[in-house]
Amino acid sequence: MEERDVNTHTNSKRLEASLQNLIQLHHHKSLILANQTEKSKKDAIRKAVRVSDLLVEAVNGGVQDSFIYQKRIELEIRALAATITRFTKQTDQWLNATHSLNTSIKEIGDFENWMKIMEYDFKSISAAIQNIHQE
Repeated sequence: MEERDVNTHTNSKRLEASLQNLIQLHHHKSLILANQTEKSKKDAIRKAVRVSDLLVEAVNGGVQDSFIYQKRIELEIRALAATITRFTKQTDQWLNATHSLNTSIKEIGDFENWMKIMEYDFKSISAAIQNIHQE
């Protein structure tokens, strides 16, 4: 019976050692799996951040282009407004010059008319003086 007790005790020790070995193996594999899971999690987060950055760049690229085009358009509008102002001033100057020219031409016409009237009056006076002188 003692031999049986020894065998049972030996078997019990082997069983305990096997169970402890299984527990250690399970614990080791759990640690490896946890490490792999953590690495996969970090990798997934890093890739999600990269995708997010790429999406933001894609959206911002369009917004940035729109902003640049808007600034260019605003500059063109300012340049056109300045050109319009310059042309308006120049047109006003031309209108004033044309008006002055028309006024001068009218004055010349009036002067010519006055000269003709004066010439007629002088001829009338001259004829009257000659008629008086001859009588």
